[in-house]
Amino acid sequence: MGKFYSGFVSLVGRPNVGKSTLMNCLIGEKIAITSSKPQTTRNKITSILTKEDLQCVFLDTPGIHKPRHKLGEYMVRSAENTFKEVDLVLFLVEPTETVGELDRFVMEKLENVKTPVVLVINKIDTVADKETLLGIIDTYRKLYPFQEVVPISAATGSNTEELLRVIRRFLPEGPQYFPADMVTDQPERQIASEIIREKALYLLQDEIPHGIAVEIMSMKKRPDQDMVDVQALIYCERDSHKGIIIGKNGAMLKKIGSFARRDMERLLGSRIYLQIWVKVKKDWRDSDFLLKNFGYDKKNL
Repeated sequence: MGKFYSGFVSLVGRPNVGKSTLMNCLIGEKIAITSSKPQTTRNKITSILTKEDLQCVFLDTPGIHKPRHKLGEYMVRSAENTFKEVDLVLFLVEPTETVGELDRFVMEKLENVKTPVVLVINKIDTVADKETLLGIIDTYRKLYPFQEVVPISAATGSNTEELLRVIRRFLPEGPQYFPADMVTDQPERQIASEIIREKALYLLQDEIPHGIAVEIMSMKKRPDQDMVDVQALIYCERDSHKGIIIGKNGAMLKKIGSFARRDMERLLGSRIYLQIWVKVKKDWRDSDFLLKNFGYDKKNL
């Protein structure tokens, strides 16, 4: 038996930079929800990559941003706390020639971090030539003492093997924390609620999605057949939003449901009978009680 390496790696970066896509690409399963809308990931999601000689536990943190409400504050604090408890921080950025304000904001948060930080430049399939990429690497190196810089494309999988080699170098020798076939520590209910939220984000217009939360009211396997009954509630902040989510003659809600059901069946390996209702809870994002109710508990930070 050769040496076995295991450890914890945090994925950080501003919202919408491709963190969840990268994690799904490395693990080979759909763990984290992906959407082109910012603030899609709200909780730390643990996913587990097991190879012959390593096990890497990824914490996909909420995108770091300047918070505007209690949910925002929770998300940023959740991301910052992760830095202290991991073996390596991967800082994901897009290949732009000027460093944006939010990327600088993230680097400020990393300044007091003793954990090694590797810069991962994602979406290199969008860069015209090598010279441009080298210029971008140079710009970032001047701003922060990164241990390594790895350019990748999470969408195409390009250079992700190199990223794994770099990750392995920073992991200590250690035990296998999770069974080899386990890819996430998220309970099935949480995965189901995240899938519904992803489909709503994908299908709805821009102004609604931030203000929605999903609660799985019940999830029961039928005793006599391979079918799981799932009942879910989508919460929104306004009556006008409720109408849009339901859609004309219930068409939008039906669409969200059928998209979500397909993903759930693939992930949970059973047939799903899904029912979704929509309820208005005004300003839930600024209510400590409701945030806790939806699984965003400050005590977990």
